[in-house]
Amino acid sequence: MQFFNTGLEALFSGLLAASIAQLIKVITYLYTHKKINFKIFTTTGGMPSSHTAGVIALSTSVALIEGIDSMLFAISLGFSLIVMQDASGVRRAAGKTAATLNRLVDEFVQKNHEVKPYTALKELLGHTPLEVFCGAILGIIVPCIVHNYDQIIALI
Repeated sequence: MQFFNTGLEALFSGLLAASIAQLIKVITYLYTHKKINFKIFTTTGGMPSSHTAGVIALSTSVALIEGIDSMLFAISLGFSLIVMQDASGVRRAAGKTAATLNRLVDEFVQKNHEVKPYTALKELLGHTPLEVFCGAILGIIVPCIVHNYDQIIALI
């Protein structure tokens, strides 16, 4: 079964880039908090954007395999741009809304001495433009390495 120059290479590059982005988040958390938190592997938000890394890696792989003038590249790039806009737009706004609601509930509970348990809404949903940009850079680098893996190994 052939791997290089196929859809398997593109899929692998996308999954690898997204996984590396999540691993970077775990390492960053370990460095800043001096403890490991494996839950970060499955969370959204943070630096870099794993969604962006994954879709841009997919698009970059398609460009390397099929060419930038192919219909597949146009479709994958369009998909990537929508995901990136969603990550930095809609999901980021939802996170800001969740933060505001959490603050209002906290103030209400303190003011009224409520003791009923409530679950705070998740606030880290989207990404800043810098987080999306860094995810895109990672999404370009990973498939370039994967696509040229045999040539890189030959140089070593």
